[in-house]
Parts: sequence; C-alpha cells; structure tokens
Amino acid sequence: MVNSGLHLLIVDDEPDICANLSDIFADLGYEVDAAHNGADALALIERKFYDVALLDLKMPGMDGVELYHRLREASAGTVAIIVTAYASTESARSVLSAGAWQIVSKPVDFSHLLNLVRDALDQPLLLLVDDDKDLCQSLWDVLRQQGIRCSLAHSVEEACEVLAKRAFPVVLVDMKLPGGNGCDVVDAAKAVDEATRIVLITGYRQEASEQVRRALERGAHAVCFKPLDIDSLLGTLRTLVGK
Repeated sequence: MVNSGLHLLIVDDEPDICANLSDIFADLGYEVDAAHNGADALALIERKFYDVALLDLKMPGMDGVELYHRLREASAGTVAIIVTAYASTESARSVLSAGAWQIVSKPVDFSHLLNLVRDALDQPLLLLVDDDKDLCQSLWDVLRQQGIRCSLAHSVEEACEVLAKRAFPVVLVDMKLPGGNGCDVVDAAKAVDEATRIVLITGYRQEASEQVRRALERGAHAVCFKPLDIDSLLGTLRTLVGK
C-alpha cells in the first residue's frame, strides 16, 4: 500500500463520521486511529506521532479549538485540518490564526479532503531542538509559511522522546541543551535513521567549537550561527529537504 506508514488521527464526537472516514482512509493504505473526544485524542497523541489530524470543531467538553492548541503543544509537526459544520465562525478563524492548516466544511467533500491530506503529507518534515521557546515559535511560524512541517523539542530528553516515535529526514539542533548537548541529539537521530541530515545551530562560535567539530564528525551536515540569518537557514534547509 503506497500510504503505509503515514499516520492519520480522526477526532469527531459523531461515531459514524469517524467510522466512515477511518474506513475510507484505511482502504487507501493509511494507518488510522480515531477518537470521539479531546481527552482520548490527547492520549493517542502521547503514544504516537500523527502526520495529519482531522479535528472536529464542536465537541462536548474539550472543543476543537482547545484540542488544536494542546495538539500543537504536544506534536507541533502534525498538520491539523479542521472538519466542521461551523467553518465561518470566529472559532474557526481563531484556530486557523493559531496555526491549523485548512478548514473543510461538513458535509465533507471527500475528494477535496483527500487532496488536502495528500498536500499536507507532501510537505517536508523536520525536528527543531532548542531550549529557546520563543525562537522555536518564531521558526515554526516561518517554516509553516514555507510549507515545511516542524516538530519541536526543548531538551535532549524531549528530543529522544520525539525520535522514539518516528525518524525525521532533517533535524535542526542547538548545541547547548538541558540534559546534554547537540552531540547527544545527533547520536540519537542517527541511531534511529543513519540517513537523517542534521543542521547545528549555536550562538557560541568559540565555546562550542569542539562540540561542533565532534558533531560534524558524527555526521552533522551544516552549522548555522545565532543570531540566525533566516534566508541562509531556509536555503540550507531547502537543499536538505529537496524543496
């Protein structure tokens, strides 16, 4: 099956909608999980990385707006598509402003939804590891605008947890991290997939020079220095992801 290994999460409080969408995507080869409320969805997200999440907006308890914010915090690289009968509401506009990718109106035009899922999966995926959360947020916004999916981690431990769920074609990693340094993330990423391409970032040209040298010897591909030149960084990433 051509879509094997691509994980979709469907969240809707209407069991028939979940079942119908799950069956259709599963028949196309996608690996599909479904949840009928936000709490169950978050439990699934804790255990597995999902490439795309289809989220209902109006649900009892945790609605789709809160669920999207929780999803982005837990799995920023997951592309969220909102599937709702309330596409023109302020709630729908707010979740788009927060970073959800698209809104699809109910009743669902499946061919349109399928094309959106395929477009989402065509976006390159990388992992950004940096303890500066403001920088991560800024880079996430820039990369999403460039059509690049970006998962986030803020320590060596978090990076290892994310890498345990899936391999990433590209990892962008700060050299100074809580619980270790960039070399530890290089080793963890390469242990999952030797083909992973790694870009080091650091604001310490002299102090981190030995760590950078070791990381390059272990298979890192490039180094970018803070303050980051965004155009240069994007050029490096486009080369590595083939975009």
